[in-house]
Amino acid sequence: MKSIKALSLLILFAAFVTVPARPQEVKRLTLDEVVRLASEQSPNALIAKHRFRASYWQYRTFVADYRPILSLSGNLPDYSTAYSRVWNSVTQQWEYASTNVLQTSGSLSLAQNIGFTGGSISLYSDMTYEKNFETEGERYITSPLNVRLTQPLFRYNELRWQKKIEPLKYEEARKTYLRDVENVHMMAVQYFFNLALAQINREIAETNMQNADTLYQIAKGRYNLGTIAEDELLQMELSYLNAGTAINESEMNLRDRELKLRSFLGFNQSVRLELLIPNEVPELKVDVSEVLRLAEQNNPELIALERQLVEAQSSVAQARAEKGLNANLTASYGLRDQDPLLDQAYQQPNQQQTIRVGFSLPILDWGQGRGRYKMAKSSEELTRVQVEQSRNDFEQSLLLDVQQFNMQNDQVKIAAKSDTVAAKMFEVTKQRFLIGKIDVLDLNNADTKKDQNKRNYIQALNNYWTYYYNMRALTLFDFITRKPLETDYEKLVE
Repeated sequence: MKSIKALSLLILFAAFVTVPARPQEVKRLTLDEVVRLASEQSPNALIAKHRFRASYWQYRTFVADYRPILSLSGNLPDYSTAYSRVWNSVTQQWEYASTNVLQTSGSLSLAQNIGFTGGSISLYSDMTYEKNFETEGERYITSPLNVRLTQPLFRYNELRWQKKIEPLKYEEARKTYLRDVENVHMMAVQYFFNLALAQINREIAETNMQNADTLYQIAKGRYNLGTIAEDELLQMELSYLNAGTAINESEMNLRDRELKLRSFLGFNQSVRLELLIPNEVPELKVDVSEVLRLAEQNNPELIALERQLVEAQSSVAQARAEKGLNANLTASYGLRDQDPLLDQAYQQPNQQQTIRVGFSLPILDWGQGRGRYKMAKSSEELTRVQVEQSRNDFEQSLLLDVQQFNMQNDQVKIAAKSDTVAAKMFEVTKQRFLIGKIDVLDLNNADTKKDQNKRNYIQALNNYWTYYYNMRALTLFDFITRKPLETDYEKLVE
């Protein structure tokens, strides 16, 4: 099976390298550059941007509810024909008469919601032209100025609760966008180090191939001199063949990882990527109390928990209002007149006033209102418990993340030192093998440790930067520059 797998990889690699080459641009990127490009042009960053846009326009719609709205409405035309039965006193019998009326009307209104009370006030002016084709009569009905007040009494004030909920939702959306960008950064880190590890594996495979070839040639000479047994020679030959297979596997893995990063950054096939692996990491430790304070201020999950509790309270208020007396006050004052001539219809308008109080009171609803109120109250208590539990879980998880991050700097240093020691150990072991002091198994063991410690160093760098951007996502704060994460939200909706 191993030989079949190796043959398949060789065929795939041969097919890859025989494809006609096209001119390619080589981009050598650092980790910072990959992170920056990811936030600017990756599909995930664009998704976060469009998600914020939807929340932004929802908030703008809410803000518009508290601003005066000027509107024009009308009917152009309104024509009706009807037949009605009328009594003819002359002929002393019933007759049918037709009515053909054409109306054209228009109205201009200015309305303003009152958030504190939940009511609304409006100013409006309207005019209607009416023509009766049966009598050939026409008239203008005008209302130059009218004021109307609509005020709910003992009812659920939706506007007041929206004023509490919608700003929280918008602030949550703002923070969520910044968090989503940091999640994109973490994805960029993963793609970067996946490709970096593939590059290292390719370098390791090439070095091992050179070493295996040199050692195999030396082993053949020793075998001819009779200083080593045939099994040792065969072991060196096997190591040489495996090194060739490892090169092909590492090349295919390198191209696969490069393709994924290139796609993530939005580059086309004409771009080749080469990564510059960072050799150092910032000497950085974060304070637990500071992280908790910043997370409390900025984390969208905690803002969402606050919003959920307010929404539950709103549901309780609505259920309480709907189970009792509901009333609505409507009052209006205006001027009205009519005349066959348009200019005369505005000369001497008459006053008109209306006051109306409508109400509804459930007398027998079989406990529906009370049941809805009890359910809303129970849901509020459940939400309160869940919010408190979620806060505690979040804080505990955050403390663990802080501890993990504060360990990463030491982990990188240890991994770097282990990489250096393992490389020196292999060179010493190889020299001892060349003079016949150790056998091939000891050499292979030293070679394996050398390769593994090189990979461990790359993984340690990966862990450091992953935890770093995770801390940024949790707090929306850059601990290197000591500045909060910000963006120009207005540009996002252009």
